[in-house]
Amino acid sequence: MKKAGLGLGTFIATGAALVASPAFAQSSVTLYGAVDDAITYVNNQNGHSNVYLRQGNLYASKFGLQGKEDLGGGTFAIFDLQNGFDLNSGALSSSGLIFNRQAYVGLQNQNLGTFTAGRQYTPYYLFVGPLTGSSWLTGATGAHPGDIDGLDTTVRINNSATYTSPIFYGVQASAMYALGGIAGSTGKGQTWSAALRYSAGPVSLAAAILRMDNAQLTSGFDSSSTGSFGKSSLNTGYVSASAVQHIAAAGNYTIGNLIVGASYSNVQYIAGGKSIFHDTAIFNTWAALAVYRFTPAFDVGGGFAYTLASQANGITSGARYQQYSLKESYHLSKRTTLYALQAYQHAGGQTLGANGGGDIVNASPAVGDSQNVTPSSTRSQFVGMAGIALLF
Repeated sequence: MKKAGLGLGTFIATGAALVASPAFAQSSVTLYGAVDDAITYVNNQNGHSNVYLRQGNLYASKFGLQGKEDLGGGTFAIFDLQNGFDLNSGALSSSGLIFNRQAYVGLQNQNLGTFTAGRQYTPYYLFVGPLTGSSWLTGATGAHPGDIDGLDTTVRINNSATYTSPIFYGVQASAMYALGGIAGSTGKGQTWSAALRYSAGPVSLAAAILRMDNAQLTSGFDSSSTGSFGKSSLNTGYVSASAVQHIAAAGNYTIGNLIVGASYSNVQYIAGGKSIFHDTAIFNTWAALAVYRFTPAFDVGGGFAYTLASQANGITSGARYQQYSLKESYHLSKRTTLYALQAYQHAGGQTLGANGGGDIVNASPAVGDSQNVTPSSTRSQFVGMAGIALLF
């Protein structure tokens, strides 16, 4: 009993000393997040219309902890732990992953740049994504068809290390490498990405590359791989690729209250020995957008994206997808927004079905990345949403 009492007293005294320590006054931890929900109408989900509640449309519903400690000399220790959840059921958005969106720790210096390690978004997404429809028009209905080019938040990388430079005369660079971690074959399942951006006055430009190698210990894109990506009716026949490569470039120009933008992406599903298709499949996407702020509280945006797949794997009429997206936002405050989203997509040509080579099917649309698991059974799909989003 005496030992227990001394232990408790020591614990209390130590805690008091830590609270009083001036070193801890230089650190901070911030709780942040978003809650977002909308009434959603889809004219065709696998053959049926649907009206339902869908969360995470304007912003992904999430909460997180960000921390920073001042180490002196302009250097900070930083971390970010972020979890996504389903607002309508309370479930984790990814089973078994408490911090499914990102989880990293690192060092930041105002003159030397930032180094982080953990589960992270790629430089490809962080630099190019904010200049595209997935940011300005939301990923739910504004991401390019099926988010085929991963410019929304669908790509996250495990076991990764990232360096991001300071900004020099408007130019910033970033590079990532993720170790496969497989004994005897470190390169299996590796991922790497590099990006460059420029911002000065009304002009913002970015270009990037991302390559995710398949560990291929099992069929499909093996879960042991450091990278993962969204799957939809556009790429279901190619998920057994030995590697997936994304290249993208985008630019924005601001004229008063008007922002205009354009982007291009090239996605390659590279065939390998364990792939169930034999020719590399290529998807090219061209897109344009415009956003106009009528008042500080009200803005409207619109965009168009055209995706064309290559003729390969026995396909003589490559899949093609045209998508039109609109967004209207009314900001009740800096943190609370009422919004409406509308998008229409039409598909043509052919692609591979889930069985890969020889399983040639008519291309079916999947609006943005909101309908990746619920494509239309016809050539067209319409999605409309009305919702509310709150940041905290």
